[in-house]
Amino acid sequence: MLTLKEYLVEYQKSHVHPTNILIHKFCVPLIVFSIIGLLFSLPYTIGALKVVDIVCILALVYYFILSKKYFFIMIPQLVLYYLICLAIQPTGQLFTISLIIFIISWIFQLYGHKVEGRKPSFLQDLTFLLIGPIWVVKKQFKLKD
Repeated sequence: MLTLKEYLVEYQKSHVHPTNILIHKFCVPLIVFSIIGLLFSLPYTIGALKVVDIVCILALVYYFILSKKYFFIMIPQLVLYYLICLAIQPTGQLFTISLIIFIISWIFQLYGHKVEGRKPSFLQDLTFLLIGPIWVVKKQFKLKD
């Protein structure tokens, strides 16, 4: 496993073009939200936990192992998305809204990488799907390592 700094350096290599960066700043959080929404929509539980609970816990455990700082930064973001899903779920539209956001956000992401001229990092290593949200938070708030 690489260090967070090594992952971020590698991720940055395919995220240099200003258009791609801008797209990622909006679409990565939307994709995270939509994944939580899609998982939230699944009717399956393991004991008292929904699938979304387990996935969020596992993601947070990974963030904790990778960086205590970003673990604490990612908690409120995931909690916010979870609470939004709780609010939308009673309408019966959570799955549809999440799926639409997921598809549109990925279309923009792929366009960003076309402009960039480089493939998305997760094609090299799926871990980059968890690094992307950290990279966006780091960029948006100009955080140091």
